[in-house]
Amino acid sequence: MTFKILCSDLDGTLLSTKSDVSEFTVSQIHRIKERMRIILVSARMPKSMVYLQKRMGIEKNPIICYNGALVMQEDKQLNSTIIPIDLTAHLNNICKAHNIKLGLYHKDEWCVGETSERVQKEILHTKAEPLFEPTFKTLERWEKKNIGAHKIMLMSTKPNIDAISSELESNFSSEVNCYRSNDTLIEIAPNAVSKLLAIQSLLQPNESLEDVLAFGDNYNDIEMLQCVGYGVAVENGRKEVKEIAKKVTLSNKDHGVAQFIKDHL
Repeated sequence: MTFKILCSDLDGTLLSTKSDVSEFTVSQIHRIKERMRIILVSARMPKSMVYLQKRMGIEKNPIICYNGALVMQEDKQLNSTIIPIDLTAHLNNICKAHNIKLGLYHKDEWCVGETSERVQKEILHTKAEPLFEPTFKTLERWEKKNIGAHKIMLMSTKPNIDAISSELESNFSSEVNCYRSNDTLIEIAPNAVSKLLAIQSLLQPNESLEDVLAFGDNYNDIEMLQCVGYGVAVENGRKEVKEIAKKVTLSNKDHGVAQFIKDHL
């Protein structure tokens, strides 16, 4: 197989643990990184991706953050799409009525009103520290700076998340993408972004989507895997993702991406 670009999701795909890639993965990336661009594609913030880039020696390459809402290359911002501050404030009011807490993300800033088991897991797994401040203060501060959210994380119990899911789908689907990452979490992104669109924005004149090999595991990877030259799902991926992939490799815990690289590149 010959490709010019390798794009990979992180959590549940390239990462063998919750926060790191294996030595096997590092060795395989090192083997191919001079002949392919390796682009990490994730819902994570930049700082939670850069340490992984450095570990693999690919820190000069672009990263696609927040599922495509922010594209960075080293310290340079290439593309940015935000959820407007007034819409963010409106969503916050609805969430308060459902007893749902918000995590607000802008570039490398992550703001939460209080700590929780979920917040502590995020700190552990992404090597990022949040700013603890009441959400209304974050919104006031961002409004003065004329910035909005690259991502909003909704955190609560399963019944509360169940209750708000249909309301978000009915009333906000034209403005934001809502992605339920598990029973107690919903990630909200600007409607005009996707991993695929971000990849397209990074193609050089002599490149097309056919030149892209991509790996993923979850619903937000489906479009990317369907539209690139060759989409590969990991064994632990969602059933729907494995069904549309051209190939299914080993699970992330079994270093499936690295094994595919070793066998085919």
